Amino acid sequence: MKSLVLAEKPSVAKEIARVLGCNQKHKSYIEGPKYVVTWALGHLVTLAEPEDYDKKYRTWSLEDLPILPQRMNLKVMKETSHQYKAVAQLCKRPDIHELVIATDAGREGELVARWIMELVHWKKPFKRLWISSQTDQAIKEGFSRLKDGRAYDSLYASAVCRAEADWLIGLNVTRALTCKYNAQLAAGRVQTPTLAMLMDREQAISEFQSQPYWTITAQFEGFQAVWRPQDEQDGRLWSREEVDAVVKRIQQSSSSAAVEKLRVNEKSQPHPQAYDLTELQRDANKKLGFSAKQTSNVLQKLYEQHKLVTYPRTDSRYLSSDIVPTLKGRLESIATGPYTALARKALKGNLKLNKRVVDNDKVSDHHAIIPTDQYVQLGALSNDERKLYDLIVKRFISLFLNPYRYDETTVIVQAGQDRFFAKGRVEKELGWREAYASGTASSWNDTDDEQEDEAGEDSMKEASQRLPALKSGQKLALKQVVFKELRTLPPPRFTEAALLSRMEKYGLGTPATRADIIEKLLQTDTIDRSGNKLHPTGKGKQLIELVVRELRSPELTAKWESELESIAKGKGNAKQFMQGIRQQASKWVGEVISETKEYKPHNTTGSYCPECSKPMLEVKGKRGKSYVCSDRECGYRRASGPVLLNKRCPQCHKKMELHDGKAGKYAQCRPCNVIEMLGDKGDGRMNRREEQKLIHKYSDNAPLTNSLADKLKAALEKKSD
Repeated sequence: MKSLVLAEKPSVAKEIARVLGCNQKHKSYIEGPKYVVTWALGHLVTLAEPEDYDKKYRTWSLEDLPILPQRMNLKVMKETSHQYKAVAQLCKRPDIHELVIATDAGREGELVARWIMELVHWKKPFKRLWISSQTDQAIKEGFSRLKDGRAYDSLYASAVCRAEADWLIGLNVTRALTCKYNAQLAAGRVQTPTLAMLMDREQAISEFQSQPYWTITAQFEGFQAVWRPQDEQDGRLWSREEVDAVVKRIQQSSSSAAVEKLRVNEKSQPHPQAYDLTELQRDANKKLGFSAKQTSNVLQKLYEQHKLVTYPRTDSRYLSSDIVPTLKGRLESIATGPYTALARKALKGNLKLNKRVVDNDKVSDHHAIIPTDQYVQLGALSNDERKLYDLIVKRFISLFLNPYRYDETTVIVQAGQDRFFAKGRVEKELGWREAYASGTASSWNDTDDEQEDEAGEDSMKEASQRLPALKSGQKLALKQVVFKELRTLPPPRFTEAALLSRMEKYGLGTPATRADIIEKLLQTDTIDRSGNKLHPTGKGKQLIELVVRELRSPELTAKWESELESIAKGKGNAKQFMQGIRQQASKWVGEVISETKEYKPHNTTGSYCPECSKPMLEVKGKRGKSYVCSDRECGYRRASGPVLLNKRCPQCHKKMELHDGKAGKYAQCRPCNVIEMLGDKGDGRMNRREEQKLIHKYSDNAPLTNSLADKLKAALEKKSD
């Protein structure tokens, strides 16, 4: 008898099969003496579409809303149905006596496997592989202590509730908005409150009225001090007359300047905590310029392909006690290249562990993201992988180094009735900051994401200056008094790092879904990215006005996320939660239908549809901009310009354009007038499917193929030339 192992991806399945000694390779599975390892291709099963319940739902209509099936059905995804059939056949084999779920150890991974099990009517025993890294050792240990599959029933229930809630809320409100305003307007349980936060910030910026203010700085022997009337005030003056009066008064009393107070405090700063996914995405955005989605993708490669880091989609910044015995081995494995000296320093003596590092009570499914004990070959990593791995390794090493210690000196200088304040810092021990002492990408910066104004910059300079030796009562010569005119600044637009912080604060989404939510808002032209800042588009601004007020509230979505977490822990009531979701969906559809506001497309062009004569809209897509008819029912669409292919001009090496001629499709470089035929169709005609295949073949989105196959193909083409 054999065990059937179900992995989430073919790449993971191949690694598991290798570790388990399975070497009989088949198209859809790998077999060995004791195990048969197969895989899903992401999701093989999904929730049924409205038209699967009733064909009338193929046409979107307000009269048919809300769509609230009594029981949510499942269906096989068409594009991966071949793999589902293969898995279903394996499940029916008489020599298979149990199933081992080896999908990602989290809510989404559990759903992938359980929905497949539900459709194939799995009745035999099943177990769960729950591991935090993909190393050979972790896989072996995981299979030696497989867990009872039923222990994760609550996690599965939570995953089902999340999926069904997103379907019921997102689908109904999106259809209601789209039909009501005849425009593609999408709303969702998490994406709408996220958009609302961006809109609130945009409104605060537009309503902000900048005001001038002045600061006064005095230059003494060897240091600068800032004028302040009282300790707790920041020293801003709001009128030029007041500034002139203060400066004149200071200059008259300059001869009496003396140190009134001198205070030296020894301070220490503990190391930052280990990374969870959201914190890593924030840091990668601030220090490397990565988007949240880019961080997730690169991190997944480090986890699956290179096996250098532990499970990525974690929400904990702590380690569990069972990891402690492995820490020295992990430090020894990363003690290579630029990390050698730091890792060796951390390994000296006993590792310094405290509640900021190890706390079982604050680890739910997975501990923080840390390096594995896999030997690292830095040269095998891509540039992005190398940068992200650098962040993770330096954060990990810093956990075992001493606190950062320094003396902070505060000086108050009295000059007549005016007082000046200065701060200085003298470092005594770099401690964990030694890990960040070199390299711009990973240099330490402890300023808040949203406090990047001029006043904050001045205060940082003030705190970092080195003060000369001073004593209380010492007379000082006032060399110069300088005043500076500044202006109050509006709150800054959100970076992805700042938005992730807000989403985390209000419990919007999970570490695994936040990046996808931001990308979805970008792809639907609801928000836009300018540099590293995010802001709502004209469409996004109107959408927030049209969507129901309750759905904008992050508090409501946070409450739902809390209930889902409670269900996952076996404490919540899934049936009651879904009943509330259905009531909300029905209520919100009614509110959209009764709304009297209008929607005006923000992207209207000067051209008109050749089929219905209505205005054309300019929309962004994966392959650039295109024009679509403003009437959703018309559906006319055309490209705003030629499609750019990944094929390069042999002369200038720029991307070539796709064109259609009598002899068929061809690539053209306009500046060089170089033309290359792409296919021989005889009469020059090509159907839409063939055209899409051709674009896919030559575009940036073409999937990675076998490198040996690429080389053979290139060699054959060269030979034929």
